[in-house]
Amino acid sequence: MRDHFIKRLCELALKDKRILLITGDLGFVVFDRYRQECPDQFINAGVAEQNMTSMATGMALQGKIVFTYSIGNFPTLRCLEQIRNDACYHGANVKIIAVGGGFSYGSLGISHHATEDIAILRALPDLTVVSPCGLWEAEEMTEAVAYHPGTCYMRLDKSFGNAIPAPGEKLKIGKARKLRDGNDCSFIVCGGILEEVEKAADMLNANGIKSAIYSLHTISPLDKEAIYEAALSSAVVTVEEHTISGGLGSAVAETLMDAGIHPSRFLRIGLNACFSSIVGSQHYLRERYGLSASKITARVSELLNRSLQ
Repeated sequence: MRDHFIKRLCELALKDKRILLITGDLGFVVFDRYRQECPDQFINAGVAEQNMTSMATGMALQGKIVFTYSIGNFPTLRCLEQIRNDACYHGANVKIIAVGGGFSYGSLGISHHATEDIAILRALPDLTVVSPCGLWEAEEMTEAVAYHPGTCYMRLDKSFGNAIPAPGEKLKIGKARKLRDGNDCSFIVCGGILEEVEKAADMLNANGIKSAIYSLHTISPLDKEAIYEAALSSAVVTVEEHTISGGLGSAVAETLMDAGIHPSRFLRIGLNACFSSIVGSQHYLRERYGLSASKITARVSELLNRSLQ
């Protein structure tokens, strides 16, 4: 996803001199083309993410479109006060990019596991929160957030699902994408964990269980109509590489309860309320924390086989 983001950003910056990129002292090889072609639109702020965010806000309030970029928790939780008080409160065109959502940097430990960011940032007023599920979504979302008014947060993943577009399809912030049809179960997913959900849906299909899949790439604002539609199936299952406390599953549950809609079966799959205290590859951690395709399949099968009380 990272490479698709920087490819589209470079294309945009060449055409729009208002676009600036500030990095927190990383990504130099990744940014080689960007720095060569847009040298006056690139700043290395160093390991100073709070300063990076305040600087981005100042430039945005002077008419620039400013992207801040770093790993997982560093451009988000480390500078939460600056995002809230400086960028969001003033409606500044600051676009926060976190590369390495979820367990992408699994071998580097908890400091690099981004598993609470969605819950925390979606609570901020006037902040658009997006988490693309595939490469096409990541590239299209780059342009979408660039020209979406106000502060935006885009969470990129090392992994990705097969969220390819239909002919002529346009991606829209706040508009979910239905990737598969099915009446037995509706998966609602954000981020690269889509790849595990697609495998799980194939396993379930082999057992006669037809699953719909919704890419809810925008967590704030939510596509409520898509969530209502998903609730028409026999079960609603949210899947996120993130804590289930306050994340995608919570947002979906809140939306359904507020509308008085009570699905026959409902399940949130994500990191349970705990720290991811072990290290390993992204796929290893997914297996350990119940987010692999086989573990998702087992939990959904159990859910569907459970008698309603």
